[in-house]
Amino acid sequence: MKRRSLPVAAAFAATAALLLTACGSGDDSSKGNGKIAGADQGEKSSPSPSPTASDDAKRPDITLPADVIDDFKHWKTGDAAKDAVLADAGRAQTATNYAIIKGNPDEPALAFYRQGDALVSGAQWVKSFVDDGITYTGTVRYFDPKVTLYGSTEAGVTFCTDESKAFNKNRKTGKVDKTPSDNDAYVFYNTHLKKAKDGVWQTTALVSDRGNAKCTP
Repeated sequence: MKRRSLPVAAAFAATAALLLTACGSGDDSSKGNGKIAGADQGEKSSPSPSPTASDDAKRPDITLPADVIDDFKHWKTGDAAKDAVLADAGRAQTATNYAIIKGNPDEPALAFYRQGDALVSGAQWVKSFVDDGITYTGTVRYFDPKVTLYGSTEAGVTFCTDESKAFNKNRKTGKVDKTPSDNDAYVFYNTHLKKAKDGVWQTTALVSDRGNAKCTP
């Protein structure tokens, strides 16, 4: 998995505290250090939880291809309110990956689960894949989610991802780049979400930090 070398830690540190107090905004800083990767064939996908009965939103189909897996094992707290937030935080990640696979920065699913700064940075991240002529294959594992509720309409979510089994793939030739991974394959995310009128928790701000000690083995 190829990684770029751009200053990420400073942007992360400056924004993370604001997100955790539900009043900040951020960008998808992980894009500076490398491309996302995807799914390890042979493992089963663990999709984010299903919508609750009170959820009237007409959710888009974001089914990933067979060679791409978003693994959300243990992505529940047991608290219904927090789990609803986590479910949509996970869907925001999958919607971004889906847009990468489709090669479409304007993918409607992206705007369904992201708004504000998070939508802008997400579209830019997808565009960087399109511009480089790549997509990805493999498994991204999501783990150690933590939720903080700020009343009934705002929340903060932090979590880690493991991209060590995800690899860039040339969109034209299909060639997979299996460059060995290092600690940069582990990413710490800090996000802020707001609840829309239809009940969807939309990610409105996001910062990320590759190689963060919170996530590395």
